[in-house]
Amino acid sequence: QVQLVESGGGLVQAGGSLRLSCAASGLTFSSYAMGWFRQAPGKERDIVAAISWSSGSTYSVDSVKGRFTISRDNAKNTVYLQMNSLKPEDTAVYYCAASPFRLTELEYEYKYWGQGTQVTVAS
Repeated sequence: QVQLVESGGGLVQAGGSLRLSCAASGLTFSSYAMGWFRQAPGKERDIVAAISWSSGSTYSVDSVKGRFTISRDNAKNTVYLQMNSLKPEDTAVYYCAASPFRLTELEYEYKYWGQGTQVTVAS
């Protein structure tokens, strides 16, 4: 069956960095666009960044542009989210997801989801 397993979350001071990884199995990884979403306490889950199957196109929300970078390694079936200059408002559970569409920021177009990894940014 399809599994997406996130790792790399944790507690970091404001201004610090983390790199999240999401290892995929049970699907043809190179055929899926991948996305990172996050959900803060009491808030809805929102897109953070997405990347096309070939890495040719990426998307990120304005609040993380210049700080977060999404990338993927199709040989390792892994997608990454490099997070720099972290802020307390980045605190959330971060989820990776796989979409059979070309590239999308729409949550309902993602078919498979990981269990999430907690990122906490202390001020």
